[in-house]
Amino acid sequence: MTAIAHHDDEAERERLLWVLSAATLVIFFQAFMVAPIIPRLSQIFAVSPQEAGLVVPAYLIPYGVATLVYGLLADRLGLWRLMTGSLAAFIALTALTATARSIEELALWRALTGLGASGVVPLALVLVGRLFPYERRGRPLGWLFGAMAGGMAFGSTFGALLEPYLGWRGIFLAVAAAGAGVLLALVPRRRIVADAVQTVGGGLAVLFRGYRDLLATPRGLRTYAFVLINSIFHSGVFTWLGLYFERRYGLGPVGIGLALLGYGIPGFLFGPIIGRAADRHGRGRLLPLGLALGAVAAVALILDTPLLLAAAAVTVLSLGYDMTQPLFAGIVTSLGGQRPGQAMGLNVFTLFLGFGLGSLIFGEMLRLGFGSALVLFAAIELALALLSLQIFRSEVPAPPGQQKGAS
Repeated sequence: MTAIAHHDDEAERERLLWVLSAATLVIFFQAFMVAPIIPRLSQIFAVSPQEAGLVVPAYLIPYGVATLVYGLLADRLGLWRLMTGSLAAFIALTALTATARSIEELALWRALTGLGASGVVPLALVLVGRLFPYERRGRPLGWLFGAMAGGMAFGSTFGALLEPYLGWRGIFLAVAAAGAGVLLALVPRRRIVADAVQTVGGGLAVLFRGYRDLLATPRGLRTYAFVLINSIFHSGVFTWLGLYFERRYGLGPVGIGLALLGYGIPGFLFGPIIGRAADRHGRGRLLPLGLALGAVAAVALILDTPLLLAAAAVTVLSLGYDMTQPLFAGIVTSLGGQRPGQAMGLNVFTLFLGFGLGSLIFGEMLRLGFGSALVLFAAIELALALLSLQIFRSEVPAPPGQQKGAS
């Protein structure tokens, strides 16, 4: 009976992983479907591309800030209520975004959606940290980050491809409907979610001490710092790719969507494989390569290359993301101790703060031209790759007898 029960628990964990991956994909689809239609939104609302582009950080920065609160509340109140409440808020606010009548209203609804939706993905990462031991955590993390990559890929592609047919309002309503379907699929998994993490007490003093402790160790500080700078790089380049392809190659919405088709595909297809490689060979061996790939992709976009090569560079850029941020998250899952929600909340806060800052910084640098912006961003990413060779050299698998279980 014990073996049967263990098999049933394993199967239930796998089913939950699929539902969490679906939720992650829908949320990231919604987050990344806007950037490629910035040129179209600029026309619809009669504003400059820079003004229209503000709807991207309007979502990303509140999303990141709110994760700090969700992480704390999850440790105190439990994952189930926070995760389902956040998913319900995502559904309602995404649908309400379709009522916007100006770029300011659109930015406001995006900000509110960021605040409401930001509990799902970080808490899903916390669940993985609790349900799977550290030495086997790469594969399920690979699924979640593969879903993020899939959301980026399909959002950036189909946001642009569907807008001429559904309109931007129709896309938001369709995503809200997809989110409702995921919520219905999550409800039968209530028990395993509720039992996965025990609640933890403590007031504000304990909260701030927890953040201080996470950043006080060299391992924690370097991981969160790299998450921030790497996310600034990737968001800065990605957010403005729609405008890049419009200006450099004269593409319309459909052409932009096809040019971005490769973004997210590597992680969607190979996320679990990358996760297994990290478990087997060590994150310290893969991180420098992933950072270097991002820099190479940015350099390729600077050059006067044929359209197909520029589209291939977008795929390489995505692969660089898929070989870095999921691996950083794997490290973070081992930092939180009894407060995994706080550790992952800080990780997602750092990630989305970087996303928001990256889109803002790159947008301002566009006043100097795409070439100047890409040169600076590529140089910073290359510097990170070189630093990571030394800084993350200790992130290798422990001997079998010293492997850590789930905490």
